[in-house]
Amino acid sequence: MKKVLLTATVQSHICQFHRPLVEMLHKNECVVHVAARNNLEEKNGLKLDFVDKVFDVPFSRSPKSVDNIKAYKILKKIIDNECYDVIHCNTPMGGIITRLAARKTRHKGTKVLYTAHGFHFYKGAPKLNWIIYYPIEKIFSKITDQIITINHEDFELANKDFFCKTSYIHGVGVDNERYYPVTLEKKHNLKIELGLNHFSNIILCIGELLPNKNQQMIIEAMKNVVKKYPNCLLLLAGNGPEKENLEKLVERYSIENNVMFLGYCTWLEKYQSICDVVVSCSKREGLGLNIIEALLSANPVVATKNRGHCELIDHGKTGYLVDIDDVAKLYYYIDLLLQDTDKSLDIGKNAYHFAKSYSSGKVKEELEKIYFDILEGETK
Repeated sequence: MKKVLLTATVQSHICQFHRPLVEMLHKNECVVHVAARNNLEEKNGLKLDFVDKVFDVPFSRSPKSVDNIKAYKILKKIIDNECYDVIHCNTPMGGIITRLAARKTRHKGTKVLYTAHGFHFYKGAPKLNWIIYYPIEKIFSKITDQIITINHEDFELANKDFFCKTSYIHGVGVDNERYYPVTLEKKHNLKIELGLNHFSNIILCIGELLPNKNQQMIIEAMKNVVKKYPNCLLLLAGNGPEKENLEKLVERYSIENNVMFLGYCTWLEKYQSICDVVVSCSKREGLGLNIIEALLSANPVVATKNRGHCELIDHGKTGYLVDIDDVAKLYYYIDLLLQDTDKSLDIGKNAYHFAKSYSSGKVKEELEKIYFDILEGETK
């Protein structure tokens, strides 16, 4: 029986992104442990109850934090005691600290994988990102057996420049039994259940309330949206440090009755089922899980141009792309979709068929091949 350790900076990352991986490993009779900082109280009851053991390790996202020294010492002791066959790390700081802590055991045969959920260096990224992050990832690839990428730009760069094997998978996998197109009747009933039946149009924007997610862009666009669609509602799903600033912006534009802050939400499939348009204004994305969920739900998407969004959206076919902070264009495409039902339905159908490749089943197959190629190679 093989033993696998998954690491990330925070436990919510494993909860949100790696259930398909754990299900695949359990199906193949692997024991799965997790080491990450416990932040689940911040996430409205999110539970890490689908793995075999959880270690609370005080990782910090900040490279300057002394907590990362503590995290290294605790994690190294766990790794040395538990004797894992595979250590699979995620997130920038989680990936760095884990690979440092795993150097000794890797020499004994443990395989070390790293999933890059979007490198900080990419086409159009600030020069400083290339100066700082690119050399670090290249150096750390020397103590990694395989890097797993979730978009083609990252795959091509890592495959060309780094020192270990690189693989590509279709994201982290979205459960197509949760996210799927619904009938108009079900949409209506869900609106009633959620107390939103009096809103004629609903726009959904999902993501942590952070500067990178750039929710102020959609709030600014709502100024014009509500002039034409006074019963339109913007749902902002997520929590984070920008909440107060965004609330002040909503007040400044006097659109409090047209914007609802949902906080961290564990039933996003219901909101995907009732919305008319999904919007994402991120400045940077590796591969937006919220976009894939929208596409599988047959929802038209309007999103900013970045590496992850451009990977998923074929402009005019599966959604629309706009420049970052181009509020006028964002409003234009939202208006187009709200007023042209036939166009919206066509884009939704195209999106659904495209997104099938990103379902959990497909990603499990890709992960299974990666894991058991590397483990079989160990025994040859």
